[in-house]
Amino acid sequence: MAIEREIERPQPKLIPWTAKLAQVPWWALIILLMGVFIAYFLFTSATYQDALQFLIAGVRLTILVSLISFGTALVVGLVVGLGRVSKNVVFYTLSSLYVEVVRGIPILVMLIYFAFVVTPLGVQFLNWLGTAMLQNLAIAPLVGLADSLANLHIQDVEMTVRAIIGLAFCYGAFEAEIFRAGIESIQRGQMEAARSLGMSYFEGMRYIILPQAIRTVLPPLGNDFIAILKDSSLISVLAVRELTHLGKLNRSRTFRTFETWNTVTFLYLVMTLTLSVVVKFIERRMAFEE
Repeated sequence: MAIEREIERPQPKLIPWTAKLAQVPWWALIILLMGVFIAYFLFTSATYQDALQFLIAGVRLTILVSLISFGTALVVGLVVGLGRVSKNVVFYTLSSLYVEVVRGIPILVMLIYFAFVVTPLGVQFLNWLGTAMLQNLAIAPLVGLADSLANLHIQDVEMTVRAIIGLAFCYGAFEAEIFRAGIESIQRGQMEAARSLGMSYFEGMRYIILPQAIRTVLPPLGNDFIAILKDSSLISVLAVRELTHLGKLNRSRTFRTFETWNTVTFLYLVMTLTLSVVVKFIERRMAFEE
């Protein structure tokens, strides 16, 4: 005699989203709880609100510095990454030298070096170039530019500009390795097929290799953007009024250490977690399309 078994049916949840909430890892729930706790004080405590108003300008500058630095680093990284896979000995050697030197020096040291060594040398070179242009009568239409270069002073180069150049120079080496790995992940036969169709090396790289490599390197590039956002706090040593530096100033003017650094930590966490969600979304979207 067959025994009929009742099919167990899932019981409806009293609150529909509790099932999804149960899938959230504990560490995420703890972070969420901490965020809610600090957000409560930001809206109810006058001390936290004062700190937030003082620090909000630093958030804008942090985002601006991160965007410009990362955009410049992408361009540098792409050029150097192409050099890392190039058969040209000079191009390959210079690209490899740049990557190995930058990756062997701490970012903080590199920022200080760019601010106080490279920038003065660059200003001196521009002074020399402007003076040489003024002495050359053949470039009379460029007298205004030449005069500006000849009279450029080191004080005219803001610390924010020096910090952006330093960050871009450092992260250009990291992006170069990402682009190199992405290009080398594409089968060699595809470039050979492109060349057999009459394409030049650069045309094959532009139309065949790079479009495929970009899909591979997008997730690690997104992670590096999060990293450069966090590393932008290092430019506080150059007295750039970004979020961390303003946190120090707010601590000095109010003597509210606990409230100040809670707010700074919360703001950094909001920015990085938001970017992490965007990166995860891009990864899932790309995996779905594949």
